[in-house]
Amino acid sequence: MPRSARLGRVAERDSQGAALLERLIGISLLRLPEQYVDGQFVFTVGAADAPGGGVSLRPAGTSLRYGAIVVLGLLRLPEPDQRAVLAGQTCHELLGQMAKGLDEITNVGDAAILCWACAAAGHGELLRATGRLAELDRADGPLDVLAAAWVVTALVEARAHADVEEHLAAARRRLLGARSGVVYPHTIGGGAPWYRAHVGSFADQVYPIQALARLHASADDPEALATANAVAGAICAAQGPAGQWWWHYDSRTGEVVEGYPVYTVHQHAMAPMALLDLADAGGDDHLDGICRGLCWLARPPETDADLVLDQPPVTWRKVARGDRKKVVRGLRAASTRIRPGLSLPVLDRMYRPGAIDRECRPYELGWLLMTWLP
Repeated sequence: MPRSARLGRVAERDSQGAALLERLIGISLLRLPEQYVDGQFVFTVGAADAPGGGVSLRPAGTSLRYGAIVVLGLLRLPEPDQRAVLAGQTCHELLGQMAKGLDEITNVGDAAILCWACAAAGHGELLRATGRLAELDRADGPLDVLAAAWVVTALVEARAHADVEEHLAAARRRLLGARSGVVYPHTIGGGAPWYRAHVGSFADQVYPIQALARLHASADDPEALATANAVAGAICAAQGPAGQWWWHYDSRTGEVVEGYPVYTVHQHAMAPMALLDLADAGGDDHLDGICRGLCWLARPPETDADLVLDQPPVTWRKVARGDRKKVVRGLRAASTRIRPGLSLPVLDRMYRPGAIDRECRPYELGWLLMTWLP
């Protein structure tokens, strides 16, 4: 397995964390072929107890978005290894197959991820992908921050191969303008219920950090870098005592609204992906926070169960509260909307974290490969 400079940085600070990442990469290369069914990546695999003991993994659904994210990771592998995962195909061949459905894509986020993958691969369908993204991104109305960030990242990746500067300038203005407080909310242009209009998820922070860092790296943009630094500083300041990257934040103050679930992909891929891109662009260094996140994944204090398994090779999706109706999330969103910082600590005693979601989605492994392979 090739060792990247990023893995080397972690190894210098935390040898156990680096060993865990190498183990995770090995698991992903065993799991991803099982998640590729009939020329498409599944939406998820879920665990069921097998007769006689053990665990069986059952695929469900399909996802173009997840497939494009996996391609971004697999592009880091030599062609024979790509073929080993993709049932004999290469990433270029899979992207060509996915691009045949460009006209049927109606979601801006899906179009942005596919455009990003085509740009990263230098694929011949890139111009069609940028054109379709421009068509979909003209609509007024609410847009998820996540999708707005992916549009910026995709156009930054494409700008060396296509004329996207006008679209990129508009996407940049929108993403920078979406943050009116300390961190990002979930949507741009309204659309969220009143009681959670102030709430942004972890994903709503890391993808803008990544997009703005890459924007600055591609063409000097101090405002973009300063915003990425500020948001990264806020989520790192809020990181849990055991290294948890928490789930929901008050966009006005940067305070944690509700910490759970804690997702494994945040710990091993999404937080490192954004924070390392920030450091590579000349922003602040948050390697300590990355290493603390890996420590949580190795030894989560909320449970005695393992989240990373070698048999079957898989990573479980998250640690959550025993709160299937999401009572804690709703009450904390409403209470902090009325009074920032009101956490209702009694809810922690009523709904203790520790439930394991025995599920694994392909995008989690795609981001892992893209973040850590050279």
